[in-house]
Amino acid sequence: MDLFVALVDVVGESLDDASASGAELARRLHLSRFHCDRIATAVAGETPIALRRRLLLERAAYQLAGTDRGILDIAVDAGFGSHEAFTRAFSRSYGTTPKQWRRQPTHPFFLDAPSGVHFHPPAGLRLPARRKVTSMDIVTGLAEHHVSLLGELIDRARDISPDILDGPIPAPDLDEPPVTPRRMLDRMVWQLEMWLAAVAAEPFEFPESGRAVSLGQLRDRYDIAGPRFLELVRRVSAENTFDETFVDSTCAPPKVSSFGSMIAHVLTFAAVRRTLVVDAFRKAGMTDLGYGDPAPFLARS
Repeated sequence: MDLFVALVDVVGESLDDASASGAELARRLHLSRFHCDRIATAVAGETPIALRRRLLLERAAYQLAGTDRGILDIAVDAGFGSHEAFTRAFSRSYGTTPKQWRRQPTHPFFLDAPSGVHFHPPAGLRLPARRKVTSMDIVTGLAEHHVSLLGELIDRARDISPDILDGPIPAPDLDEPPVTPRRMLDRMVWQLEMWLAAVAAEPFEFPESGRAVSLGQLRDRYDIAGPRFLELVRRVSAENTFDETFVDSTCAPPKVSSFGSMIAHVLTFAAVRRTLVVDAFRKAGMTDLGYGDPAPFLARS
């Protein structure tokens, strides 16, 4: 495990443990006290016990300003044996007494920290980002999530009975009835095909409503359209050309669209249709897909 992450985990789990001395924290990290302090200072800018003390003071500052707990109770939870010891330590760090801070906090409760690790209410820790994530990264990640989940839904549809796959499902008034999981999968694939054609100024023939389409055909079309759409989104994101425009000749009459509005359109309406399919599959007993939430996917990527 990453040593920085291991350090934060051990210290975070120790905040309510009165026995968590420097030696004990080192033992939990499977290091000697000397090596633990030296390595932790190198990767986090402070020793484990100093990190723990600071986080406890930040938690205390938050509790003073945000709760009505007694000052002595907060002091004890922060590891201090007396009101006086807590007041001295708090005043050194915050420039004011706990009583005065409770009355009027002078600044955010975060203290200067070389590691960027802080207490996060109500009982967690806030860690710095390991890499800079831009808005373009988020857009690309959402597109990757959509295409990935769409492919999985097409594959998993083989395990869904025909009466569910082709049965009507409750849906908002977005598509012509009857709305079925198979038709939603088809609609999401040809949505990609349509926009790819529009961007490339290629002809596109809108499918007949209610047409028959096999899962194999869906997968074959997805294998072409999915990667091409992702390539387009990644290029637009890398070049930051969201505001550049193209003529959408699939409309009658043709209209001008921007790449950003096109991507937003696809992701918005695809999210609705994906949710309908995931919900239908879930009601059929396929619960391991969750609810189609992009958050776990983005966290992994």
